[in-house]
Amino acid sequence: MSSQSPAPSPVPPPSGGEPRKLRVAVVFGGRSSEHTISVVTAGAVLRAIDREKYDVLPIGITGDGRWALTVDEPDRMAIADRVLPSVEGLAESEEGSVLLPVEQGNREVVYAEPGAVPKALGEVDVVFPMLHGPYGEDGTLQGLLELSGVPYVGAGVLASAVGMDKEYMKRVFVSFGLPVGPYEVIRPREWEQDPAAARKKIVDFAGEHGWPVFVKPARAGSSIGISKVDAISGLEEAIEEARRHDPKIVVEALLRGREIECGVLEFEDGPRASVPAEIPPVSAHDFYDFEAKYIDSADGVVPAPLTAEQTERVQELAVRAFEATSCEGLVRADFFLQDNGEFVINEINTMPGFTPISMYPRMWQESGVSYPELVDRLIQAALRRPTGLR
Repeated sequence: MSSQSPAPSPVPPPSGGEPRKLRVAVVFGGRSSEHTISVVTAGAVLRAIDREKYDVLPIGITGDGRWALTVDEPDRMAIADRVLPSVEGLAESEEGSVLLPVEQGNREVVYAEPGAVPKALGEVDVVFPMLHGPYGEDGTLQGLLELSGVPYVGAGVLASAVGMDKEYMKRVFVSFGLPVGPYEVIRPREWEQDPAAARKKIVDFAGEHGWPVFVKPARAGSSIGISKVDAISGLEEAIEEARRHDPKIVVEALLRGREIECGVLEFEDGPRASVPAEIPPVSAHDFYDFEAKYIDSADGVVPAPLTAEQTERVQELAVRAFEATSCEGLVRADFFLQDNGEFVINEINTMPGFTPISMYPRMWQESGVSYPELVDRLIQAALRRPTGLR
């Protein structure tokens, strides 16, 4: 499946001299509850970027939103002894800020500290946004980069927003004929104006589809804030936990079957699907939650033990989900293979984890695309695309 992407063209200097390498700004951290996983993911990407081909500028966004110039030390960005890294621990300064350009055609990045003359860090040719969750993966950062005309890895504004909001993601899937499971949505105003009616809405949903149900923040990932609710007695706590991360919540019925994932990657001739993977039941956890994904590292099976027909079907559905949501660059699509043999799509992730144990790079490794080549292909795909309407 794999053939190495073409070497990037060096950037000619303004007037004579030696051409420079392309500069990649890796942006990570952020204000969401997935801050830590973003740092871990960025560390793996920084380790994999070919420094012979690219200059790298690591930029971390702190939990309170400051854009910080950080050290380029991937080893400090990993989870060690269950200790979670943060941008604050990697920042070169406690007060300095990185300023991205906001006007079209200006790609000059500036670093400013209180009481000091701002320092130019040079032009950025492409941004690799390794942000997970709101304020980064949801179209907000993508909009900023569109304003300045800077190419970036991954989905655009619309696809990022749809891919982050589980309600509208499912609505798009349904409109394109993709199979989804039963779900219910509780919007902020519903809960604030009449919480009793909102609870009844969930109880009625469970009455129709059965317990347990899953209560989730509508716009979060990494299984953060998700609760499996086995009876009405656990509903209040689950709602509070979900709303701690997002005032809008989604309630989903339990789908009995196997958890199957499939990666989609943008090649020169369009999107292609990887071999699928299976997430086996995790005995120490009720479901594939944050701890199982990143701390205890559940052992996904790659490739998934599926028939040829099942593999072809899930690959087809993954690419259809990519196209339905107007995605670019990459997607991880998550499915349930039900006991009746039918696939149901649960969700997509427009910026899946790139940690060493993450399923997306593992699926592509098994498909013949190594981790460094995967990172390179994503950068090259971003450079091929124009910014603006496309």
